[in-house]
Amino acid sequence: MHFFAVLRAGLARRWSRTAGRVFSAASLAFFLAVAVSGARAAAIHGTVTDASGAKITGAKVALFSKGKVVANAVSTADGSFQLLTGGNGRYYLIVSSPGFRQLETPGFYASRLDSIERNLVLEPEWVRESIVVTATGIPTPQSQTSAATSVLGPLDIALRDDFVGALRLMPGTFTVQAGQRGSQGSLFIRGGDSDDNKILFDGVSAGDLGGRFDFGSLSTSSIERAEIYRGTDSGLYGADAESGVVSFTTPRGTTSFPSLIFEGDAGNFSTSHEQFELAGTHNKFDYLGSFSWFQTSNSLPMDEFHVATTAANFGWQPSAATQIRGTLHYGVSATGVPNAWQFYHVADSATQEDQDTFLSASIDNQTMPQFHNSVRYGLSRKREQYNLWQQRGSGYFDPFGSTLGQLVTITGANGYSATGRAVLDYAGTYPQGHQLVSNRDQLLYQGDYRITPHLSALAGFHFEDERGAEPGSTYYLPIERTNYDYLASVHGDFKNRFFYTLGGSLEHYSLFGTQTTPRAGSSFYALRPRKGVFSGTRILFNYGDAVREPALTDQEDSLYSFLIANGGQSTIRQLHLSPLSAPTARTYEGGGEQSFLSQRIVFRVIYFHNEFGRQIEYVGPNLIPLLLPNLTPAEQNLLQQFLQQSGAYSLTVNTEAFRAQGIESTVEGGIGGNIFLRGGYTYLDGVVQRSFDSDNQALTGGQAPTFGGIPIGAISPLRGARPFRRPPHTGFLSASYASRRFTALFTSAFASRSDDSTYLENADANDLNTLLLPNRNLDHGYAKLDLGGSYQWSSWLGIYAQAENLTSNQHIAPIGYISLPMNFRAGLRIQVGKAK
Repeated sequence: MHFFAVLRAGLARRWSRTAGRVFSAASLAFFLAVAVSGARAAAIHGTVTDASGAKITGAKVALFSKGKVVANAVSTADGSFQLLTGGNGRYYLIVSSPGFRQLETPGFYASRLDSIERNLVLEPEWVRESIVVTATGIPTPQSQTSAATSVLGPLDIALRDDFVGALRLMPGTFTVQAGQRGSQGSLFIRGGDSDDNKILFDGVSAGDLGGRFDFGSLSTSSIERAEIYRGTDSGLYGADAESGVVSFTTPRGTTSFPSLIFEGDAGNFSTSHEQFELAGTHNKFDYLGSFSWFQTSNSLPMDEFHVATTAANFGWQPSAATQIRGTLHYGVSATGVPNAWQFYHVADSATQEDQDTFLSASIDNQTMPQFHNSVRYGLSRKREQYNLWQQRGSGYFDPFGSTLGQLVTITGANGYSATGRAVLDYAGTYPQGHQLVSNRDQLLYQGDYRITPHLSALAGFHFEDERGAEPGSTYYLPIERTNYDYLASVHGDFKNRFFYTLGGSLEHYSLFGTQTTPRAGSSFYALRPRKGVFSGTRILFNYGDAVREPALTDQEDSLYSFLIANGGQSTIRQLHLSPLSAPTARTYEGGGEQSFLSQRIVFRVIYFHNEFGRQIEYVGPNLIPLLLPNLTPAEQNLLQQFLQQSGAYSLTVNTEAFRAQGIESTVEGGIGGNIFLRGGYTYLDGVVQRSFDSDNQALTGGQAPTFGGIPIGAISPLRGARPFRRPPHTGFLSASYASRRFTALFTSAFASRSDDSTYLENADANDLNTLLLPNRNLDHGYAKLDLGGSYQWSSWLGIYAQAENLTSNQHIAPIGYISLPMNFRAGLRIQVGKAK
């Protein structure tokens, strides 16, 4: 028995050693397999914070691919998370945490061995705060910027056919449309001129040479969002960002399958709209292409409008660190230009046609985790053709054959009125018209480096080659400009409580030389966001300088150049005139933001003070002959007729300066998770400090226009008056409801009376000024009410409707122009697509 006991013990020891070796080998193989598998898995990591930069613990982070969850994580005590996936494909993240709105990130491509950083910022559940770029040049939460930036998102844009109405829902802004749909739409930001704004499409300058941009013919088709920055920002965007920046973004394909969307609707005034969109993703590619058509007859004769818009967005991500993207917007529009109907009661036989192309091609590279580079080529091609096809009106009032409108009574909002017949079309050969061409090629580089988690630096270089001309004109010559911008800035924070931006640019423009434009801003949390009645207090400050490049027509119509060419050197010396130069602006602003009831309500108020210098104003054709001392009265009359018939209605000079200060205030909040309320009020105090008419009234020989002894600025405002078409009181209110199937949006925009002119200088039947009225409060105040909604009937079918100007207010447009009465559209949205 002892022998067998010893044998069993020996076998047991041998089996134990063998089993141990086998187990060790198996364990090693298992851990090696796990390590290899982990090494071949894509890692998505980052940090979850709130808008102030505070870390969020316990946030749920889900990684999706093809509509399914492939990995989950929960943010740790320092807000960090990490997800692993072993396959190639396109992914997106959905993040949620109590008290915050659920966040869905844009899609991205990841392959094995990729390490991808995605830092996520959650917004409070009851207010709207977004990631913005225009304030700092780097994607930054609004609460970490000092700049006044608002965002128009998909819900604000989806039901509208143009941007004029949507832009009225911004504090500090005022939109003027000289007529009905398709007519010229101008944006005034914080009292600045309508030329003072930088307009961007996917980072590419979209304005005419000198900044002019017509919002009236811009369709909302294939525009996902718009950022509106209020304040000078030449330090980041170069010349033209004198009052603000409007940046449009094209949507991208997101579905893992081809998705075809059709929208079609119709309404009163023979209005119809159709849009097709095809979008999706495939491996490393995402794509979107769309075409839309909109047409309407409007409510006035000879005022038909149509616009066709084609857009595309293609992206390729060869690696997790590199993305190549190209976008295209091409718009073709045509509208009737019946002129100021209330001044004539006869519609001009005129049309304006526009062809606009905006192209962006960019390469973004995350060279290192801290270092990001972007190179972009931008192209813009703009064509505008105005044609007056035949002479309209009757009652020839001069030997040249000019015609008049009907007998009308013009009444201003200030109670003053005048009766008479105004000159409609001057004598000449018909059809007649002009063209304007603005071509621009851009090359832009920008690099940003995260020095520490609390400090980032940005540097960039912008190059522009601009060409412009008025084809067919014997008076105007082609113009070419070459411009360079060098910019640098830093953006940082101290303990996620004090945020700051410092920077500026060195700008060299061939038209006006070299300028420097510094900027600085700060934001300080006196009370960090928290739960409670008073749940966050933030203090803001900004300073900046800016310049604007004169427009092509401003340069060609320079009064200085005209006098040099026509023997007016003595007038130049007498008036101390100089060649046309760059208008300038300087702004100071400060204010605060207060949150209430655990950030359910946010109230903001900002005081701004802008000084605009060397602004361009216009000298009318009636005054121009008087500036040439060698002309006899008969020759002066002939020159005036020539200027009117040739379309040179005014010449330009840097003689205007004005101050615009005021207060912006907004309040917003939510009720539950579905209702969002937002409202705002802006007070603007604008005062003209210098004007050509006021400084040089002696040149008019005592013919300065008056109304019962009240001086009138016929072409531009007089010293001490308000700038034209900028009311002192404006505001808005919006209320939206959004659920899984149903959305509704009610908006209201209002404005007080504003200063303006009838511009009918020496334009009555006797070549006198009887149809000019006092400038003060000439334009009517108004309230504009709009209502829209949509319902998702099924997964593939939705219905929607939009009604605008519910009260048929006729005074939304400036004096002389009739606004479009109540109008509505209703239609269907069909989506076809199937997941693979």
